[in-house]
Amino acid sequence: MTRPALIGDIGGTNARFALVTPDTFAPHDIQSLPCEDYPGLVEAVRDYLARVGLTGDDAPREACLAFACPIRGDRVTMTNNHWAFSRQAVQESLGLSLFKAINDFTAQALGVPHVAADDLVDVQRGEPIPHAARLVIGPGTGLGVAGLFPGRQAWIPLPTEGGHVTFAPTDEREQNLLRHFRNRYGRVSVERILSGQGLLDLYLAHCSLKGAPPRLKSPAEVTEAAAGGDPVARDTLLRFLKILGDVCGDAALTMGARGGVALCGGILPRLLQWLPESRFLEAFTAKGRMGAYTGAIPVQVVTAPWTGLLGAAEALHNPEVE
Repeated sequence: MTRPALIGDIGGTNARFALVTPDTFAPHDIQSLPCEDYPGLVEAVRDYLARVGLTGDDAPREACLAFACPIRGDRVTMTNNHWAFSRQAVQESLGLSLFKAINDFTAQALGVPHVAADDLVDVQRGEPIPHAARLVIGPGTGLGVAGLFPGRQAWIPLPTEGGHVTFAPTDEREQNLLRHFRNRYGRVSVERILSGQGLLDLYLAHCSLKGAPPRLKSPAEVTEAAAGGDPVARDTLLRFLKILGDVCGDAALTMGARGGVALCGGILPRLLQWLPESRFLEAFTAKGRMGAYTGAIPVQVVTAPWTGLLGAAEALHNPEVE
């Protein structure tokens, strides 16, 4: 029997763990544990392994875990929870012969090629170019942007900080929005708008511009109110998707993503019904002389719930991922 490896996708709130074996690749025994319940990573991993009955000599000897924070060097400090650790110390404490720690959006990107066709929703069918780069982008807590390139032996991830490029308005409404956001933040990155907090801030900005008293207090409330017919919330949601189209098109041009664009993260699957009504595709393809270029790129929403785990499984033995 092949010993399973440990994979994980760890954010600010929850740590999602699973097991994977080389002969199946599909994650199994998936569990989500609250990070606040554990003093650190090692304790959470040990509890998970105890829950699935893999302790002592049966424990995994290989692991790849994705974290929602920068990964560089031995020390890893989580951005939105209290976990901090030495990669070497974790490897020794858990008795691992192989331990890879990667960024969570790198894991998202690496997981996309392994997502089942049923978990992909076409936004623009397009014509993918073989052996071309792909763009993986998604609003969530922030705006993740990464690339994928098909190498000779494995997928090569291209990590970026594309969520922090400067917001560029394209019409008078967005000029006014920029002034509102600049008064609050100074420099305005696209992540200031294209994220969970950004959706709420965009609603508050619309309230300010329209002279309407704000009554919604969370991104979820904005989405619910839009579905219920609230005109300010509706304008907010449609503008959010239009700006996302602008940014995705720009990023696709920058990366040369003729292999396709994958829209990931927890927000977009909840907005599927709004995409056809929005100006997302109009903005994605409105690139002047390069409109035909972006108009031919396939665009899909990834609805799979465990894309990061698929990416961690891919990264485990991917020679392009250290």
